Amino acid sequence: MKFRPCIDIHNGSVKQIVGGSLADKGDFALDNFVSDQGGAYYAELYKKYDLSGGHIIILNPKDSPYYEADLKQALCALKAWEGGLQIGGGITGENASLFLDSGASHVIVTSFVFREGEIAWDNLERLVSAVGKQRLVLDLSCRVKDGKYYIVTDRWQRFTDVELNAQTLEMLSGYCDEFLVHAADVEGKAKGIQDDVARLLGESSPVTATYAGGISGFDDLEKLKTLGKGRIDFTVGSALDIFGGKMNFERTAAFGRQR
Repeated sequence: MKFRPCIDIHNGSVKQIVGGSLADKGDFALDNFVSDQGGAYYAELYKKYDLSGGHIIILNPKDSPYYEADLKQALCALKAWEGGLQIGGGITGENASLFLDSGASHVIVTSFVFREGEIAWDNLERLVSAVGKQRLVLDLSCRVKDGKYYIVTDRWQRFTDVELNAQTLEMLSGYCDEFLVHAADVEGKAKGIQDDVARLLGESSPVTATYAGGISGFDDLEKLKTLGKGRIDFTVGSALDIFGGKMNFERTAAFGRQR
């Protein structure tokens, strides 16, 4: 159970947002915390504590006037710790190699693989061919609809018809090295994890999976450890003191080193 730190970039700044509030129109999001430090600062901090495998997420779409500022922050972070961080947000078969060449260990992909509500198998196979299974993370972030969890795309705004369940995890595991799963309905709220998502990943993920969403304290980490059978990694964002929260960063890093 490893701590995977994050660098979320929106409107040119490193920040923590309420995930379900994100909207492309007007580049809107409800902010929990906006940092006066850049992406490189956080990359260097994570490197100091040897927290490899964390992720950078670019939250603006490519047609946003803020995208180039986001990209600059992301590339600076990758340069600050080459090989130590993953990156997602607008990754396609065409630009994936750019980010890998710029220092990312993996690319994280959602929308390029899920199109028109379904899995675009041709795009997925193109990605695997372009970057290799061992450098690909599939983002299976989900939201609840009709009592079930469905994978969501386009910065968690659009539901697919693909349910997040054991069968989906098994089916997709042959194409990637890891899964990243934001429980988007609780993302950024620091009010507790979504138990069903954690339990599913712990019981059914054939590859390394990282859970993100709602972690508010060390009780939540203990709960995640139990539900996930100690098999799943975790991300903490808004609750961390480095992002304005109450959870001590050093203690969180130490928790992730326990075996």
